[in-house]
Amino acid sequence: MEQFPSLEFRVSTFEGFSSRVHSLDILPSHPFRRVAIIGLGLLGGSWGLALKKAGFSGRTVGYARRPETRELALRGGAVDEICAEAPEAVRGADLVILATPVAVIFDHLTHLQPHLPRSALITDVGSTKRRICERAAELYAEQPLFLGGHPMAGKERSGLENADARLFENARYVLTPLKPEHLEDERVKAFGALVTAIGASPLTIDPATHDVAAAYLSHLPQMISSGLASLIEEKRATDNLHLAVAATGFRDVTRLADSPYSIWRDICLTNSGNIQMALDALIQKLEYVRDHLRDRELEREFLAAQRLRDRLRESN
Repeated sequence: MEQFPSLEFRVSTFEGFSSRVHSLDILPSHPFRRVAIIGLGLLGGSWGLALKKAGFSGRTVGYARRPETRELALRGGAVDEICAEAPEAVRGADLVILATPVAVIFDHLTHLQPHLPRSALITDVGSTKRRICERAAELYAEQPLFLGGHPMAGKERSGLENADARLFENARYVLTPLKPEHLEDERVKAFGALVTAIGASPLTIDPATHDVAAAYLSHLPQMISSGLASLIEEKRATDNLHLAVAATGFRDVTRLADSPYSIWRDICLTNSGNIQMALDALIQKLEYVRDHLRDRELEREFLAAQRLRDRLRESN
């Protein structure tokens, strides 16, 4: 896979489409008339609802393994039609969105390829990108074309029942093309417009750099939240720790602990090296904080943390 010439985030790729656009009616013509969403959980369901909210005039078709999910998707308007088999859903589709856990994305990349139109664009919403893009590079060249994707949006609760038409609004949507020149493909440009239309801001980055950033900024927070909540549960059970003392700070830090292991298992398996690196760095930082609890070095940590929070507020 070709490496991108710079680690700078190339937001300008889709700068012709304002992040304030929320209607497909005023976008340039796009080639997507039939969109297949494979996996109708939180992200897949939200994609379907967001397309409807944006005024998508084409047809959305979905696939979900569980019959009750298929019924809920139709009843809730997440898709226009539903299929009991994934190959049936992608036949004739111009755009295919793989919205399943990472391990299942690998399966779909292999098994759906013979059923995809040659002119289709296939993308995913996986939280890790390098290994997915490496596999896609083996299976997909130009016809059909693969574009890696990762919406930086979500909730601690998964499932179609938590899907939201506004989930992607004001969120970054990372795109990881297999080759830099794929950015010039009309299908990729059209998908960037579609991402903008649902309220998100496209961000182009290479897969390996994405996985390092995600390890520190997404995966590490999850490990912290789950690890802390697990520790406190153990203390509650063995030392009779009084949970009534917990206030909003503890609840905020452990909010992500509601996320299911079934989703994070695949993320950890496919980005373990980067997550381990991030955890090692955090452990070193915590040891430093522990060793300076009684001196003014601790103030430097608080000031550095506040500077980061200021940067985040400015970027928003």
